[in-house]
Amino acid sequence: MDKSEAEIPFKISERITLNGTLIPLTFNSDVILRWVDGGDEKSLSLEKEVLGVSMEDSRIILKCAVKSSGSGGGILCCSPTEGLVRKSLVLEASSQEYLQLWFQKLREFLDSLGRPKRLFVLVNPYGGKKSALQIFVDTVRPLLEDAEIQFTLQETKYQLHAKELAYGLDLTEYDGVICVSGDGILVEVVNGLLQRHDWDTAIKMPIGVIPAGTGNGVAKSLLDSVGDPCSAVDATVAIIRGHKTSLDIATISQGKTRFFSVLMLAWGLVADIDIESEIWRWMGGARLDLYAVKRIFQLRKYNGRIHFIPASDFEDYTEKISHKAISVQDVPFCSLKRTQTDAQESGYLGPNIDLENMNWRTIEGPFVSVWIQNVPWGSEGSMPAPNAKFSDGYLDVILMKDCAKLGLLSVLTSLSNGKHLKSPHVLYFKVKSFILEPGSRTKDSTKGGIIDCDGEVLARGNGTYKCDEKTLMSYDNLQITIDQGLATLFCPTL
Repeated sequence: MDKSEAEIPFKISERITLNGTLIPLTFNSDVILRWVDGGDEKSLSLEKEVLGVSMEDSRIILKCAVKSSGSGGGILCCSPTEGLVRKSLVLEASSQEYLQLWFQKLREFLDSLGRPKRLFVLVNPYGGKKSALQIFVDTVRPLLEDAEIQFTLQETKYQLHAKELAYGLDLTEYDGVICVSGDGILVEVVNGLLQRHDWDTAIKMPIGVIPAGTGNGVAKSLLDSVGDPCSAVDATVAIIRGHKTSLDIATISQGKTRFFSVLMLAWGLVADIDIESEIWRWMGGARLDLYAVKRIFQLRKYNGRIHFIPASDFEDYTEKISHKAISVQDVPFCSLKRTQTDAQESGYLGPNIDLENMNWRTIEGPFVSVWIQNVPWGSEGSMPAPNAKFSDGYLDVILMKDCAKLGLLSVLTSLSNGKHLKSPHVLYFKVKSFILEPGSRTKDSTKGGIIDCDGEVLARGNGTYKCDEKTLMSYDNLQITIDQGLATLFCPTL
């Protein structure tokens, strides 16, 4: 049954004691408790605000998550933009018969919502400020217990541990996988699920994201889409409520090597800032801002080309800033047709689409920055793609070819509110598929750049930061295709 259709087919109305005060309380088919307290009308939505219900002796305990009043007020006496707080309401009826009736109907409704009952929870104790475990203990676990959700807790012990766990997890035991971390653990879980033999079933497992890392771009995008703050409380309550949304997954290919992305890919300025600023990690989040200033005043440009298939609404726009590929041979490795050998491989191989007959377009470098987003927010403080959707089948491209240094500083400082798109130096469009041909720096042909995917280094060119470290892909041509709505996320609702 859809939650919006769930009903309680009758009305209960009587004087009842709520938190020690005798009041008239009504409980009816709109599944909202309504009462008057001190002349003020108040209400409580069972679907949106009640996490769980229990009966202790002659009392019913409602475990709730409600908007904070900020002034010590009662339930729902507050601004809708404020975060959630835990609250318990105690109901006492005039008779045991009425108490049982109330409890039965409350329990029946909550059970009809299809909320998760068993969750596999991954906590990354090393990410961000290394506070994920404390966030789970102080915030997440009490809310899950209020909702009577059983969970298995697993701390990740090393890089790609979450990927291994997702790959081998018995999914029949759980109703969802929860990532208490930044975006990195979510990326690992998606890659683990898509490399399984049963990937087509596994990737339907709902995934929840609770912000506890440095970036938290996916969590911010989900919560901000309904105006909720990016907090562990709001994210956990969204998971408990059990609403879901589809998420596009990007397949990044280089030969037979594949990586599945959920957040972003960057090359040029943004990638340099994200990765090279690690030398200042001791500074916390300020490292990004300070290193951005350093990189702007020591600006690099990169030779290269990009090829893309524009979204239908952007064909006229991209026609003005690009040129058509003369033939498909001008577009490197764009075929995604399956071979018999491919069919024998395990795991997801990417979308099976014919790209050779598409309308490919090309933009020549040099470039200051090439940035591709799958969701609106790249981090809690940066919204590079305000028009990105979770499941529209497109990637959003934010491109800069040239810009004066002061203008570039203005562009970066306006990322928090989306005003960077008004800059004449920023090109913004949507694509169905994308190919990157990365090249050398314009002022030093012996040095390349960094390709950053979902906050991790996907490839490094010669002369880059930690260029001797092994990466999944080489600093060469790579292709990005999108599979619409492939994954499923727990999400908030209005």
